[in-house]
Amino acid sequence: MSTRRWPRYFILPLGLLVLWQLWGMTLPARSRAPVPLDVLASAVDLIASGRLPMALLQSLGRVGLGFLVAGSIALVLGLLMGFFRPVERNLDPIIESFRPVAPIALLPLAILWLGTGTPAAVFIVAYAAFFPMIVNTIAGVKGVERRLVQAAQTLGVPQLTILRTVVLPAALPSIFIGVRLAMGLAWMSIIAAELAVGSKGGGGGSGGVGEMMFVFYAYYIELDSIVVCMIAVGLVALAIDHGLRWLQRWLMPWAEQYR
Repeated sequence: MSTRRWPRYFILPLGLLVLWQLWGMTLPARSRAPVPLDVLASAVDLIASGRLPMALLQSLGRVGLGFLVAGSIALVLGLLMGFFRPVERNLDPIIESFRPVAPIALLPLAILWLGTGTPAAVFIVAYAAFFPMIVNTIAGVKGVERRLVQAAQTLGVPQLTILRTVVLPAALPSIFIGVRLAMGLAWMSIIAAELAVGSKGGGGGSGGVGEMMFVFYAYYIELDSIVVCMIAVGLVALAIDHGLRWLQRWLMPWAEQYR
C-alpha cells in the first residue's frame, strides 16, 4: 500500500472522533456518556497497568484453544464428508440439526457440564467456530476438479492419499474462507462466553476481556473503560483477520482471486 494513500484511511475516523468530542462537550457536566478524550485516558490507564493486555491474552488463549479443537475436527470431517458420499449422508443430518442452534444457547449446558471456568468458554468457542469451517471445507472438496481426482485414481493412488495430496491443496482457498469466518465467530463468542463462564478475577484482568467489560458495567459503571475494551476487541479482530489473509497469500500464491 502506497504511503501517499495512508492519510485517506484516517480522514473519516478522525472526523467521526471530532464530531463525537464536540457532541460530548454539549452534554451536562455530570453526564456519564463516554467521549474520546476520556476514553483515551482510560485506555492509557488500562494499558499501563497491564490489565487490558492480560485480559486480551486470556481471551486469545481461549479462542486459540477452542479454534484448534474446532479446526481439527471440522477439517477431518469436512474432507471425509466432501469426498465420501456415505459419510456425508450419515453425518449431514446431525450437523445441519445443530448448526442453527446459537452458541449462546449452550451456555447453561456448558456451565453444568464444565463449570464456570476456561473449559466452558473453550467449548462455546469451539462450537461457534466448528460450523463455518466444516461447511466451507465440504464445499471446497466438492468444488475440486473431478479430472484431477480421476487422473490420480487411474494411476492407482490410494483414496486417502488422493484426499491428502490432491483434494486438500485444491480445496484450501475455500477452507481458508471458512477459517476466517470461524475465527470471527470465535472471537465474537468469547465475549459472551466470558460474561457468563469466565474465571472470577479481581477487576476482570484474569477472566478475559468479556469479564472485564462485565465488571466495569456491573460494579463500577465505567463506560469509558467499556468503550476501550470494545475498541480493543475490534482492533484485535482486525489484526487476526489481516494475519490470516497474509497466511492465505503465503500458502496459496496461485489463488489470485483470494488475494
